[in-house]
Amino acid sequence: MMSAQSNDERLMHRALELAQQAWGQTHPNPMVGAVIVEDGEIVAEGWHRAAGQAHAEVAALNALGRKPATGATIYVTLEPCSTCGRTGACTDAIIAAGLARVVVGAQDPNPAHAGRGLAILREAGIEVTEGVLAVECTDLNLIFNHWIIQKKPFIAAKMAITLDGKFAAASGQSQWVTGAAARADVMRWRRYFPAIAVGANTVLKDNPCLTARIGDGVWCPQRFVFDRSLKTLKSSPLPQIYTDAYAGQTVVLCSASAAVDAKGRAAALGITLWPLPEANGHLDWQAFRARCTEIGICGIYVEVGPTLATRVIEGRLADYLFIYQAPKLMSDSGSVGIGSLRNSQSMDEAFALRELHLASFGDDRLTRGFLSK
Repeated sequence: MMSAQSNDERLMHRALELAQQAWGQTHPNPMVGAVIVEDGEIVAEGWHRAAGQAHAEVAALNALGRKPATGATIYVTLEPCSTCGRTGACTDAIIAAGLARVVVGAQDPNPAHAGRGLAILREAGIEVTEGVLAVECTDLNLIFNHWIIQKKPFIAAKMAITLDGKFAAASGQSQWVTGAAARADVMRWRRYFPAIAVGANTVLKDNPCLTARIGDGVWCPQRFVFDRSLKTLKSSPLPQIYTDAYAGQTVVLCSASAAVDAKGRAAALGITLWPLPEANGHLDWQAFRARCTEIGICGIYVEVGPTLATRVIEGRLADYLFIYQAPKLMSDSGSVGIGSLRNSQSMDEAFALRELHLASFGDDRLTRGFLSK
C-alpha cells in the first residue's frame, strides 16, 4: 500500500511535469504546475503558460469547471501567491473554491512573501503540507528565484570538456566533444533561457546559430556576442548570426572606441552594438548585467570556450555552471583547457560548485551548480 508521503510525491511529480509544459515561456514569472485531487484521483490539471495568463492554481480550477468536492486537495509546485497582480491572489481563489488541503513544493523565494501564502491558507482553516519535492520544485525556477531575490539577471556558463578539461584538439577541432544526447540537452537549456551569449572566438571558429532546435521547431533567444574589438564584423563571409532570419535578435557587445569606428558598418549591416566600459582589459560584465537588468532580461546562458571559461570562473562572473564532460582524454598539452597561471598553493584555492545536480546522457555526464569559491 502506498504511503501518504509517496502518494504526495507521485502527485507532485505530475504537477512538475505540467509546469514544464511552459519550459522557458513564462519569464519573468516562474513555471508552476497544479493538480486537483478528489478521493485520490486527479480530476483537473493546470499550469502557468505565460506572464499575464492564469496562474497554475486558477488554471486547474478553471479546468475543473465546478466546485471541488468536499475534502479535495490541490498540489502546486510553488507556494500560492498572496498578492494581487494582473491575475489576482491565488490564495483567495483557493479559499473561495473551498479546497480542504494544499500541498506545496517550493516556498516563494521572495523574502517579502515567503511563507505568507501558507500562513493565509492555514488561517482560513485549510490543511497545508509543504516541502514535497522541494529541491526539484526549486530547481525548476533557477532564473526566477535569482531574479526575484537579486534583482539582476541569472548568468549561467555552459562548457563541454574532456575528462582532462580540454575543449578541443590541439588543432582547434572540437566537434564533437560530447555525444548527440548531451547536445540535445544543451538545446533544452537554450530554450529555458531568454538570452544566450558567446565570445567572438567561438563565433569565428564555430559559426554557431545559437538557436534552440527541439524536434521540428526552432526558437531563437536574444543573442549576445562579446567582441571587444569587433573582429567578427571584419570576417568574410559574415557569421550567420548577423545574416540569418533572426539577425535582429543579435547584439554585439564591444568597447566604446570600437563602436565609434564601426558605427557606419554596423548600421549598414543592421547590426546592433552595445558599447560597454572596460575593466582590466576586458568588457565590464557588471555593466552588461546592469544593462540587461534595465531592459528586463532575467537570464543569460553563456556558451564558453577556454578563454571565456577561465575569465568566468576566476572572475566569478557567472552565477551558475553547466559542465558537460565526455569520457575522453586528449592527453595533449597543446589542447586548450580551463585556467590561467594562478600559481595556486593549496586545494583551499579551488573554485567549487554547490547545490549540485548530476545527469547522464549516454556516456557523457552533466554536473551543474552554483559557482562559489
